[in-house]
Amino acid sequence: MTPRASLQHWALNVECSLNLKMSSPQNSVVRKAVIPIAGLGTRHFPASHAVKKELFPVVGPDGIARALFHYHLLELEAAGIEEICIVVQPGEDELVRHYLRGPGGDYLKRLEKYPALLREAERMRGFEQRVSFAVQHQQEGYGHAIFQTKNFAAGEMVLLALGDHLFRGKHGGPCGTHSPYRELADTAIISGGKSVSAVNRIGADELKGYGTIAGARRAENPRLIDVSLIIEKPTVAVAREKLRVDGGPCGTHPAETWLGWFGMHLLAPSIYDVLEEMIRDNVRDHGEFQLTRAQEIQRRREGYLALEMVAAERFDFGVPDDFVRSLQAFRGGP
Repeated sequence: MTPRASLQHWALNVECSLNLKMSSPQNSVVRKAVIPIAGLGTRHFPASHAVKKELFPVVGPDGIARALFHYHLLELEAAGIEEICIVVQPGEDELVRHYLRGPGGDYLKRLEKYPALLREAERMRGFEQRVSFAVQHQQEGYGHAIFQTKNFAAGEMVLLALGDHLFRGKHGGPCGTHSPYRELADTAIISGGKSVSAVNRIGADELKGYGTIAGARRAENPRLIDVSLIIEKPTVAVAREKLRVDGGPCGTHPAETWLGWFGMHLLAPSIYDVLEEMIRDNVRDHGEFQLTRAQEIQRRREGYLALEMVAAERFDFGVPDDFVRSLQAFRGGP
């Protein structure tokens, strides 16, 4: 077996062993999820001035064109999440509700000749009854946006997913296709109450876009990492000096790769206490309240975990060129 094939075989075996320890969606201890879509979409201007970025159309593997954020609702429902809070700007809650409410009677009659689309409209109305909203009145950063969901969380762990990214499991492994949403949510069972962030391999040219970690892999589950440091968008020099993950098969990876944020986090309730302190004390990075700083503070106080995603895909729709690439890749299916 070649080194590359050996690594892939290891990763899939570990994934299966980890999954066997997880619960079914019905028994998941994580019931709530947060999807932030309150950003201005500046990099998509002027299109984002006409249509909110998270409402841009994305065609799924089934050929149905849905709003970008809609796929999060589908995945979260399949993962057993019961309650979903969407973070919006003032007035945008009605925009999202209008989308989910779907068309009126005359339009629905036209959909009768497209049964799959008619079923989609019915399912959307179900989501309209299940989602709630938190409003970010000022653009004060990602951490500030997440803090607006404190009342929604109500002391429970929440699953957070970037609103302008999509995520799905890769197909074809011995475990079949496994939802990264469910996989991360289910780590609550073994996290001991600590926050857990999904991470994946990134190269030197990607460091400028992601929070990046150092830590040590657990011997019994090498994909699960005890995090010893979190740095937001480090330089290559800092990453080389401080951001290595020890243990497990890490040495089989190229030297110039690191583990950075995948775009999904399972957050323990204390994250809201940290964010509240940061807002009270005006602790900002580049003028904004950043979630990554809050995560590092939380790590220092109570520990922090990361889960390496080895059989999942991330699709970045945040800037126009990435949007075009992700449209094509996402349409192709797992």
